Amino acid sequence: MCRLFALSAAPHRVHATFWLLDASDSLARQSRREPDGTGLGTFTDSDEPLVEKQPMAAYEDRAFATEARERSSRTFLAHIRYASTGGLAPRNTHPFEQNRRLFAHNGVLGDLDRLDAELGSYRGLVQGDTDSERFFALVTRRIDEHDGDVTAGLTAAAQWAAENLPIFALNVILTTATELWALRYPDTHELWVLERPGGGAQGDRRLDHGGTAGTVRVQAGHLAQYPAVVVASERMDEDPHWSALNPGELLHVDDHLSTVRSVVLDAPPAHPITLAELDQRAAASQRGR
Repeated sequence: MCRLFALSAAPHRVHATFWLLDASDSLARQSRREPDGTGLGTFTDSDEPLVEKQPMAAYEDRAFATEARERSSRTFLAHIRYASTGGLAPRNTHPFEQNRRLFAHNGVLGDLDRLDAELGSYRGLVQGDTDSERFFALVTRRIDEHDGDVTAGLTAAAQWAAENLPIFALNVILTTATELWALRYPDTHELWVLERPGGGAQGDRRLDHGGTAGTVRVQAGHLAQYPAVVVASERMDEDPHWSALNPGELLHVDDHLSTVRSVVLDAPPAHPITLAELDQRAAASQRGR
């Protein structure tokens, strides 16, 4: 299963250090197969998107993911890819950038020809072969159709997909320089949220989170003082305040960490895909690890 991780400390810029694969844990020993790509998205001091990503086409590419990567940003987005569609290439590696927004996805969408037709001229935004980047382009189109309202655009895109596309899972995170959105749909994979006060549950601790099987470790010393909102594919520590998004629930974190959670999809997909219906590669990408 692809791993998603996002963090917002807005309005504060904070330093965070990421290891997209934790060198202290051999993912090869603990997982059925190597990941197919890793990526980190942040924003510079001038709010320009900075995307660093690498397909894992060879074992030596692991060095890109295991080295410490310190960045300063208000929002952060990390992704560990297990490919379902699209080859091992930078253009198919998450996160993707469009119109100064960053996006990552865990799941599988079908009928890409129908999705391409819905994109119209926005198909030109798609540089790679993935269902994920295509759906992002649909989100971008719907945002433009809603006069720049990201919540409305993401909701409209997800509702169209739920009605028209075969769906196994559509867990997505979208970030701007100051805001964050996360959607879980349907109930296939979990997506967790932590609204963390400064210092965490203990009141005086930096953020130090690490996923299972050596995936996504992050440390942020500034979060000993500043609050943050974290979104992840799994609980990243023992803090009791982690809560799961409900199926169909959309989270919006604004530029001062105010959160709104609302169910925007209240029915299962019109054309659900089961794990058994996926091809071998896609099925392997979606099994839990």
